[in-house]
Amino acid sequence: MNKQIMKISQRLRTAVAAALFGASGFASQAAETSGSETRPNILWIYCEDLSPWMASYGHPGNAGKTPTLDQLATNGVRFERAYVPAPVCSACRSGMITGVYQTTTGTHNHRSSRDPKAMIQLPEGIKTLPQIFKENGYATFNRGKDDYNFQYKRDEHYTLGNPKPKKGFYGKKGSGHWRDVAEGKPWFGQIQLGGGKTSTKGLKDKVDPSTMKVPAYFPDEEMFRKEWAHHYDTVRVTDGHVAKIMQQLKEDGLLDKTIVFFFSDHGNNHSLRHKQFCYEGGVHVPLIISGPGIPKNATRPELMSTLDISATTLALAGIPLPDYLDGQDLFGKNHKAREYVISARDRCDYTIDRIRTVRTEKLRYIRNFMTDRILLQPQYRDGQAPTKRLRELHASGKLGKVPEWAFFGKRPKEELYDLKKDPEQVNNLADDPQYAAELKRHREILDTWIKQTDDKGQYPESKEGIQATYKRWGKRCVNPEFDAVKKEASVNAPKKKAKKKVSK
Repeated sequence: MNKQIMKISQRLRTAVAAALFGASGFASQAAETSGSETRPNILWIYCEDLSPWMASYGHPGNAGKTPTLDQLATNGVRFERAYVPAPVCSACRSGMITGVYQTTTGTHNHRSSRDPKAMIQLPEGIKTLPQIFKENGYATFNRGKDDYNFQYKRDEHYTLGNPKPKKGFYGKKGSGHWRDVAEGKPWFGQIQLGGGKTSTKGLKDKVDPSTMKVPAYFPDEEMFRKEWAHHYDTVRVTDGHVAKIMQQLKEDGLLDKTIVFFFSDHGNNHSLRHKQFCYEGGVHVPLIISGPGIPKNATRPELMSTLDISATTLALAGIPLPDYLDGQDLFGKNHKAREYVISARDRCDYTIDRIRTVRTEKLRYIRNFMTDRILLQPQYRDGQAPTKRLRELHASGKLGKVPEWAFFGKRPKEELYDLKKDPEQVNNLADDPQYAAELKRHREILDTWIKQTDDKGQYPESKEGIQATYKRWGKRCVNPEFDAVKKEASVNAPKKKAKKKVSK
């Protein structure tokens, strides 16, 4: 059958292969049977902090307001239930660029490997996608931040945009563009967009905050409605950014040669209980794949991990998949729908926590390993108005039952939510006898995963890592894990000389 397909013209290959293999099996088959001269370019349009708040994802507030993303989905496949391995950028990005859980490679603590004394190396044998693409004759670039929690030399990963890349606490930042690639050479590139962090200044058609209904875990106040409306606006602005990228591809004659992935590193930055947390709002992201050989106007409703993006990207280029990958080719003949997807949260900046979650067909299970600290423990958003307002209402006893429980209540060891009945995840069923069997099933799934993947979150962070975090954040480090390094720093601090009294 494969030999027959190889004889079919490129023009007819999509229709015939769809009939032979089904739409889900074609794209990778086409890549595997293509010669090097027809290998596709692959572009990741990689957003920050963007939830899938588009009409096609059940958010009518943006109906007709995201024409480019809507068209991208019409020309390709929209995945309804894509979940990231971590609800924070550097941990997620470290997993995505290797195709391996960040908890397996030891890159799970947010903004690690930023200090010379606390560098992290990837496990032997594990390579990044850009390295693999380079080895297979592709040009590679990343226009924007890397934000990886491991040590690396940029020249070993990216062929373009390497002269003196900006480097700082938030990772290296590179340039590069497909227009810099030699003619005829295939490329794998990333373009980073601000997504949920992008400015909405100048947007004329903004969402009216008064039309917003915030979830029960927020006070029904104008401030929180504005935050909710603002995220809708960032999606609209992002659509315009994607339009410019697609127009450039068209102008350069690359639309029919380039497979485009559109996705985000995690959910909404503007809403507490979303970014950095393992509820739906933190780990559910948009994913659209479009381009030559990809089925058109298709929707995939099954559960999938964005680690599948890493595997699929390699497969579409006809590159053999390393056996260590935690993802699978979404268009492969042997693709199997996932029974569950796991996400993990660990230290974020100076806030130490450990949360694991299992998403199955109808339920979300969450395990909190550090129940001695509330959800809204000190964190990087403390200076923002919504966080201040929550603390103010809490102090005055006016926060309300659900927000009080969600942000300041005692953290339960386990949480279980029926997402169809309770999409806002405010009714914890972990103690409900009717869900005892499901609780046991999810508990066993997580326990098995922790053991099989050697989840590094079960071990304390290195002393060097804790010291580096304290060095960066100082007094903001209030978790007990910092006590030892604080004491050591105090003992080793240079003592001030007492001033001599001058006799009169």
